[in-house]
Amino acid sequence: MLNTINWFEHPVKDFSRAKAFYETVLGEAVQEMPHPQYKYGMLPCEMQNGGIGGGIVEGEGFEPSMTGALIYLNGGDDLSIPLSKVEAAGGKILLPKTSIGPNGFMAHFADTEGNKVALHSMS
Repeated sequence: MLNTINWFEHPVKDFSRAKAFYETVLGEAVQEMPHPQYKYGMLPCEMQNGGIGGGIVEGEGFEPSMTGALIYLNGGDDLSIPLSKVEAAGGKILLPKTSIGPNGFMAHFADTEGNKVALHSMS
């Protein structure tokens, strides 16, 4: 098994608002994907060679949460860059950039939809 995680989905209440938030924070487009029952968007990812991706989804049965599994998004070369965009995009920083020793840095934030999300980078 290459990875334990294969795919993740962030539930959202307002797809357009969430799409704008993640595009601002991540600095890349969220690709809208047709789905017969939901509004769906793929977050930026490279699926070739074992990359892991995820998306945002609005629909019945998808409820944002501040509890449960915590997904760490790629913070790039320095997570300070995407983290600095969180509050201007409508989110809230819950844990500022924090060293985790030889494993790099992490930070937690609440997105516009009420999900607790994290960032990780090596610097």
